[in-house]
Amino acid sequence: MDKLLMENYLLVLKSTVEVFVHGTLESSNEDIRTTLKNGLNNIMTCQAKTYDLMTKYGWYQVNNIDNNVINQTLTKVESSN
Repeated sequence: MDKLLMENYLLVLKSTVEVFVHGTLESSNEDIRTTLKNGLNNIMTCQAKTYDLMTKYGWYQVNNIDNNVINQTLTKVESSN
């Protein structure tokens, strides 16, 4: 149950970051922009702490990608430009 709650919380944080980023970028008022930037920093801090906690308990798995796969992907991207 804790894992499910943390996964959902992390998804909410990620979605909220998107809202704050767009609000910050689109704001024409400096005071509002500053408030949104501060909120964004707070949310990103919460996201990092949540990620760290989930990783500690093994609830968030990070898979390392082989360098060959990275290089092949970069080559494809570069050749499509």
